[in-house]
Amino acid sequence: MRVKDVMTTSVVKLSPDNGVRQAAPIMLDNRISGLPVVDDDGALVGVISEGDLIRRTELGGGIPVADPTEAEDERASAYVRRSSWRVGDAMTADPVTIDENASVERVAVLMQERSIKRIPVLKDGRLVGVVSRADLLQAIVTASQDETAAGDEAIQRSILVRLNENTGLEGLVIKVAVSDGIVHLWGHVDTKDCRRAARILAESVRGVRGVVEHYAESDLQQP
Repeated sequence: MRVKDVMTTSVVKLSPDNGVRQAAPIMLDNRISGLPVVDDDGALVGVISEGDLIRRTELGGGIPVADPTEAEDERASAYVRRSSWRVGDAMTADPVTIDENASVERVAVLMQERSIKRIPVLKDGRLVGVVSRADLLQAIVTASQDETAAGDEAIQRSILVRLNENTGLEGLVIKVAVSDGIVHLWGHVDTKDCRRAARILAESVRGVRGVVEHYAESDLQQP
């Protein structure tokens, strides 16, 4: 599944010349944690988030204690971000972005690595949407419903795909059969942890009613 399949295309955005006091009510009204900022040509130039706004001097934070290890230009830049009325000054420039053809798995990794909730989506360098954690959750729900509707064949296909998605089971020969929602696993899996991972993976697929393991005990090694 690709980003363009799950992203939100109706995007609320701001100009760098908008006032920062416009950003907060827009976030609250739309129940979002950040807004993309685009220039007059429609190119993405930054993102303004809740984190950017809560640093504002309007909230009574006052003047922070100077850090003697911080350079003058760094302190000046921090002052501008917390004091300027312009979105272009308060925003986070050069935000994390993702191409519309990237995989949903890549989005999830980026969100986890960068501790962010929303990522602007680009096509040929232009903003075409935003993908959020909520979008990913909806994609999971939709995919699960599709698997259930399609029956045993879809469950088997889903398990085989997931076995190769950073589970520690890549490269192992694990055979999968499904009958009336019961998953049967067998193959050369010689550690308890790998067998447990395969079982948990199978159990996590929507529509699975149970898992039966057919591994040869003679192959089992202690991890």
